Amino acid sequence: MKLFDCHNHIQDERLMPSIGGVMERAVGAGVVAMGVKGCREADWLRVVGLMEGYGGIVPSFGLHPWFIADRSAAWAEKLEALLLRYPQAGVGEVGIDHAIEDRDDADQEAVFLAQLALARKLERPVSIHCRRAWGRLIELLDGFGELPRGMLIHCFGGSAEVATELVKRGAYISFSGSITRPNARKAGAAIRAVPDDRILIETDAPDLLPATAEGELNEPANVRLVLAKAAELRRVPKQELAELTFTNAERFFGIAP
Repeated sequence: MKLFDCHNHIQDERLMPSIGGVMERAVGAGVVAMGVKGCREADWLRVVGLMEGYGGIVPSFGLHPWFIADRSAAWAEKLEALLLRYPQAGVGEVGIDHAIEDRDDADQEAVFLAQLALARKLERPVSIHCRRAWGRLIELLDGFGELPRGMLIHCFGGSAEVATELVKRGAYISFSGSITRPNARKAGAAIRAVPDDRILIETDAPDLLPATAEGELNEPANVRLVLAKAAELRRVPKQELAELTFTNAERFFGIAP
């Protein structure tokens, strides 16, 4: 069974000291491809190093809303130069987050929209983070217009209705270990609302450890646990969903099968 972990952060300082074992366990679990997302200027080159050191890594580079206060004056120029250097790379992780208490919504949205504009200019897929801001995200997307290579809404935790609205706007919807939690009451309806050609799975490693996983840190090998719960909630066989999500991830990231 081939698996595609479409969103993780294995460049994180918590995983890098044991990255060899992390990658070995991923291969052992059937993970043959993964989307590794840079979140801030300080980790973009670590993503590059991983891509150059291991096979099956699809890189993305972006400025996450948690880190925009620390950005340099030249962050946008650096990001564009990096994307031009690596034409296989996507834009992400980017987004808006209303769970941040001390935030500047105008600045957050300006940074988000600037990165959407870069994705449109360079025709790259976008990986989007959204927390407690689904309505505002939809408003921003409607105001922005088309993204030629589409978008991935990572770690989706919204309702079935929100998932449907995002799919109408061209989104792929990705589910993480959060669906394994007992309090994930909306997960079943949401995962069944996503069309076959738009569903993805991810770990968001090293965070969002699935409820049934061992250890303290999440890692790509645990995408098999996300698959198992997603298949249960979607009421389909695991093999069928594995094939579906793998094909969808290849399409989204522009990988030739």
